[in-house]
Amino acid sequence: MPRRTSRDHDGREAHGTRPRGMRHVSVLGPDAYVSSVQAIDLDALWRDGVRVLLLDLDNTLLPRDTNVVPAGSRAWVAGLASRGFRVCLVSNNWHERAHRITGELGLDLVDRAIKPLPFAFLKALSRAGARRSEAAVVGDQLFTDILGGKLLGMRTVLVSPLSATDLPHTLLLRRLEAVVLKGRVPQP
Repeated sequence: MPRRTSRDHDGREAHGTRPRGMRHVSVLGPDAYVSSVQAIDLDALWRDGVRVLLLDLDNTLLPRDTNVVPAGSRAWVAGLASRGFRVCLVSNNWHERAHRITGELGLDLVDRAIKPLPFAFLKALSRAGARRSEAAVVGDQLFTDILGGKLLGMRTVLVSPLSATDLPHTLLLRRLEAVVLKGRVPQP
């Protein structure tokens, strides 16, 4: 089978390249991969036009197996408003615990999100009065948070999970995530 060829902007033959200005973006490749929410470069997001953060709750802001938001996460969330960010939690969780924690943090919540489906992300954007281009999705799972954000064309930040404890189906997905992330290390 012959190789597909095209011409670049100077007329030279370019084998298997994308048209100029086009870049390959994986729907599972986060824009940033960090060790925790505190490691997110908020200045870089702001420079890129991000004004809204759509945050996951469990294993992103607090370990799944606890009801206590760590002091570092609590302080980080408290500092977002002073930096100009609007925040909405987008969680597949719907239990009273999610509502109580969201209330403690003073944030809005879209629960029963069924991530990666787009509906909850779009609802959160509407509540925040923002366009997709102004938002970043922050979460600990590739197949819910990152995939959902990427499908809608939003920036995404993957954080390392705060706990190894998780639901059985999530633990299975963590094995697939390890394959996708092979060789990538979260930035401290």
